[in-house]
Amino acid sequence: MSEPLPERRALVASPTPPAQAAAAELADSFDWVPPEEADLIVALGGDGFMLQTLHAMLERRRIVPVFGMNLGTVGFLMNEWRRHGLEERLRRTRPFNVTPLSMTAETIDGQVVQLPAINEVSLLRETRQTASLEVTVNERVVLPELACDGILVATPAGSTAYNFSAQGPILPLGSALLALTPISPFRPRRWRGAILPDKARISIRVLDPGKRPVSAVGDQREVRDVARVDVVMDRARDLTLLFDPEHALDDRITMEQFVS
Repeated sequence: MSEPLPERRALVASPTPPAQAAAAELADSFDWVPPEEADLIVALGGDGFMLQTLHAMLERRRIVPVFGMNLGTVGFLMNEWRRHGLEERLRRTRPFNVTPLSMTAETIDGQVVQLPAINEVSLLRETRQTASLEVTVNERVVLPELACDGILVATPAGSTAYNFSAQGPILPLGSALLALTPISPFRPRRWRGAILPDKARISIRVLDPGKRPVSAVGDQREVRDVARVDVVMDRARDLTLLFDPEHALDDRITMEQFVS
């Protein structure tokens, strides 16, 4: 970071024992303030807790940089946990901007719910019945009927998560792309997804929501019995993750393609 370090910093931690123990070790490192008053947040936990931290900021509508330290499992969005030298590490961090998706879901009873998603928006069948979906990109119907278990729209930051497990492509950070990936497609059998410009407006309509109910999920928050879902990038709310210079998140995303 080229600018002076913010004085008002918050420490947040996952409820897991390792994260709570680490938080206790750092308790006296700074004069921590509540997250809603901070200009920088230090988050202790795993990738799931990082997503919770980022979503909490979006809800407060006060967005500040976040430096995460991994005390979970994968820790793809986190730095290595080290107790000492935190001040110097914060001084040397590299920022990465992450633009979230905005999901607008309309339920079959007419309720409209808008949620942000940092990793992906996914539509999933609710019962044993296959989902039947119409997919529109930029007001043009590109798939009149997709029979599948579901479909997801992933950002570059989220392309190594659920999207990759569903056989979707890994997108480099800064690529200005989105992945549109089917989940267990039945018809058309040969369609394996699409890579779209991140300016694309994606709409997914549930063709038979009464018989074949579908839920929509923005990262970890679910809306059930949806009739239609619209997805766009929310460029008004860019998030900033801070990383140690040697962390190289963009390189880690690239190298995920070669992990066996």
